[in-house]
Parts: sequence; structure tokens; C-alpha cells
Amino acid sequence: MNRLLPWLMPIAVLLLWQVGSNLHVIEANVLPAPVAVAQAGWKLARSGELWTSIEISACRALAGFVIGGGNGFALGMMNGLSSLSETLTDSTLQMIRNIPHLALIPLVILWFGIDEAAKVFLVALGVFFPIYVNTLHGVRSVDPHLLEMARAYGMKPNAVFRRVVLPGALPSILVGLRYGLGIMWLTLIVAETIAATSGIGYMAMNAREFMQVDVVVFAILLYAALGKLADSAARLLERTALAWNPAYAKA
Repeated sequence: MNRLLPWLMPIAVLLLWQVGSNLHVIEANVLPAPVAVAQAGWKLARSGELWTSIEISACRALAGFVIGGGNGFALGMMNGLSSLSETLTDSTLQMIRNIPHLALIPLVILWFGIDEAAKVFLVALGVFFPIYVNTLHGVRSVDPHLLEMARAYGMKPNAVFRRVVLPGALPSILVGLRYGLGIMWLTLIVAETIAATSGIGYMAMNAREFMQVDVVVFAILLYAALGKLADSAARLLERTALAWNPAYAKA
């Protein structure tokens, strides 16, 4: 029963939306009924356009996430473990972090054009900072008494990192992972609607040209579903990797 509770609100919204459409409270040219949106999605699925768009967008998102997240994790670990590294790089990174990465779109288009590199670069830049900041915070939050105890027992640096630092930082790292996944889709949506010739965003913008409101709404809902799927995968990873932690233990 508890697993169904989170879905009660979305189902209620859909029912109210459909009833409002049937009673013509909501005009079809403003917001098509859920049934009409589902039919538009079914047509796209049958034609194959939907699966091609999902594949292209997912590849862009994952490529940017791996590049940005990998670098963010590495630098977060490096700066968390080394005060010299933090002194040399953290101030510069914090200045860059305060520049809205979506504001760089005109410059990125000038650099890369509208090819795949532009969209992957923007996603990587957006994902980098949530993972970097949370990794740095996680490493710095490790109990110093545990580190002293580990060294007192003669543990080697590699063992201290593997058995003390990484487990202690993991909750914060996974928070950054979840936040980064949200930023990943947000960035991709904007990038694909501004500079793309394929993908879900391009599908929505192409539908806008032909006043296909049902397809535009379907694309928006598709982004929401993919974002929810990514968040659910992150939560599953969180429960699995932190099963030893009472705060994340299964009820």
C-alpha cells in the first residue's frame, strides 16, 4: 500500500485534467486531454520517431553525466583529501560555479555549433558542480576520530580511504548524484530546444511549428517520466550502497 501512495496525487491530477477537458473547462488548444496526449505518444511510438528521439537524448544525457560527474567526483575527492589541491583549484571552481551554465549557450554554440559536443558540454558542466560540491562536503564531513583510530591501528592510506573515507562520504556523494541527475535533464531540455536537429526537445519544437500541442505536452511529460526514472534508479543505488547505514535501512 505504501508503494501506491506516491502515485495518488499524479493519478488525481490526471483524472481532474481529463474531467476538465471533457467539460470544456480546459480548452484543447491550450492543454489537450490526457487521452489525446496518450494517442499522440502512441502514434510517435508506432512510427519509431519516439524511440529514436529517446535514444538520442538519453545518449547525450548519459555522456554529459559521465564526463561531468566523473570529473566532479575526482576533483571533489582530490580537494577533500588535499588542502594544497583545494587551495589551488577551489576558488576558481567556485567562481565558475556562480556563472549560470545555461547562460553560456550562445557562447557554446559559437564554440561547438549545434553538434553533439555543444549539448554534451552543457550537460557535463551542469552536472559537474553538484557532484563536486557534495563529494567535497562528504569527504570533509568524515569523523576525524575515525581517521585517527584507523591510523592508530596501522591501516595504510589506501585502506583508510577505502574503509573509512569513502563509506563516510558516500551519503553526501549520492545526494550529489541525485541532484546532478535532475540538472542533467534540465540542461538537456534547454539545450535541445535551442540548438538541436534531433532528440526529444527537437521533436517538441518541430511539433510547435505545426501547432501540435498534444505532441508538445507529450514531450514535456516524457522528460518528467525520464527524470523520475533516473531519480528512482539513484534512490535504488542509495538504498543498496548504504544498506549498512541505519538511516537508509529498509523499513
